[in-house]
Amino acid sequence: MRPQDWAFFAAAGAAVFTIAAAIAGAPAGAIGGFAMTAAVGWASHALSRRYPGPMSHMFWWGLLWPRGFHSSHRLREVLQLCSGERIFELGPGIGAHALPVAVSLGPDGRLEVLDMQRPMIDHLVRRAAKAHISNIAPAVGDGRRLPYASASFDGAYMIDVLGETSDQPAVLRELRRILRPEGRLVVGEHVLDPDFVSFRSLKKRAETAGFTFERRSGTSFVYFARFRAT
Repeated sequence: MRPQDWAFFAAAGAAVFTIAAAIAGAPAGAIGGFAMTAAVGWASHALSRRYPGPMSHMFWWGLLWPRGFHSSHRLREVLQLCSGERIFELGPGIGAHALPVAVSLGPDGRLEVLDMQRPMIDHLVRRAAKAHISNIAPAVGDGRRLPYASASFDGAYMIDVLGETSDQPAVLRELRRILRPEGRLVVGEHVLDPDFVSFRSLKKRAETAGFTFERRSGTSFVYFARFRAT
């Protein structure tokens, strides 16, 4: 278990205490709880920057929570999926987004997914089989060295994944390499994630890697950002 995960759960516990204190009419407790939530939340982000790495499969159940702004429906709208395309997802986990995206691509489309953790991929494969989804091609590997030919994908996406990687510029360069000219890249981030990447940082690194920024939906705290391969 990553140190940032311990800090995240501590922050979540402090947030619950803060809410309970506010409901009970204990302002001192609510203020103290809020300060603790902010401090431990900051620590989780600091630890993530120092010790980047994927979320352990032991927390797979957290990936089943409602995605809110990062719903698969909103992702499909931002990515502008078309039936028959070849799409890539980095860090799919257990397939919260991969399964509905694969369905949207239709029988002639293909979704390639790559995760660093074999247990995550195995879990995704079981869920896909149960849902009778057969157009997902899974692989285990490192986002810094993608095992795909250059200019071979119409689009790519990653949700709350970039901050888990040890070399963000390298990952973005690899994504640019495998995308066809004018291919789309969508990145989703939210500030409650210990591995949150700010939009400002993402935009700068993506443009350096060869992407052109198109648009962002959401706020500075939770967003989808879409880029084009140039």
